[in-house]
This record gives sequence, C-alpha cells and structure tokens, in this order.
Amino acid sequence: MFQSYNEPSYAGFWIRVLAYLIDTLLISIVFCPLGFGLGLLGASGEIDENDPAWLGINLLLNVVSIIVGWLYFALTESSSWQATVGKRLLKLKVTDMNGQRISFGKATGRYFGQILSGMICGIGYIMVAFTEKKQGLHDLMAGTLVVWDVPPLYDPPPPPDFAYRGGQNPGPYNSSP
Repeated sequence: MFQSYNEPSYAGFWIRVLAYLIDTLLISIVFCPLGFGLGLLGASGEIDENDPAWLGINLLLNVVSIIVGWLYFALTESSSWQATVGKRLLKLKVTDMNGQRISFGKATGRYFGQILSGMICGIGYIMVAFTEKKQGLHDLMAGTLVVWDVPPLYDPPPPPDFAYRGGQNPGPYNSSP
C-alpha cells in the first residue's frame, strides 16, 4: 500500500530509450563523418571494394566503434556521474543492487550484456517494461539498476498509525466530561 521512502524510483522503458538515443547521437557525431568520408572514397571508384586493405579498414573501423562504445558507456557509468551523458541529461543513474556506484568491470559486463540484449531481437531490452525493478537482461546479468537521480522535494509524511484502538486519546472533538 505504501512505498518505502528508501526504495529507489526505477527508470522505465521509454525514458531509457530516450537516454540511449541521446548517447547514440553523441557517438554518431564522431563516427558519421568518418564513415561518410570512407563511403565517398569507395563510391569515387578509386578504391576496389574487394581489396584486402579496404576490407581491413572496414574491420578496423568496426572494432574501433565497439571499443569507443564500450569505453564511453563503461567509463561514464562507473564514474562519479554514474550515468552516460544521455542518462545524466534525463536525471537517471546506474547503480548496483544496493544503490551504490558500479565498478568499471560491472559496467563493462553491462555493456557487453546490452549487445546480447539486442542480439535476441531486442527482448533483453523489452524486459525493462515487464520486470519488477525495470531491469533489462543486461541489468540482470550485471546486477545493476537504472534509477531516477532526483532528490525528494520534501520529507514524506509518516505512515498512518494503525495501532490506535480508540478510547486512549479522545482528541479535541470527542472529549467527554
């Protein structure tokens, strides 16, 4: 009936999608010009697309993009921010199951778990909408939570006292002579 005041407010599916889109946009700002330049070079006909050097460049670019994504997510989520830029803008943070900051290793496991979440038709991400603590497969694997990082605006009122049985404290309206 009453939510514990100390229990965090878990971030839902759509706000996490928005944070991920912001992060993807930031990473794309770095890689789109590079990919566009390589695409123009390939389209100009000056490079044979079957040339092993060209295939090596494409492979290198893919490896570098995985490493950059891994370092971006793992370093920011394990930092004092506890969030990527997208999560930070939306006032979200990543914690362990006790609400503490996660380690770089745990953030690394969470990142590679996200790849697995996407590889199974996105079901690992969709799980966020249906689990009690709004965890995706990658969160369950890494033991992490994504919560709102918004301080309370006021102290919550005390819970009602159901132990009062009447007759002990009549109150101002029920006083008897």
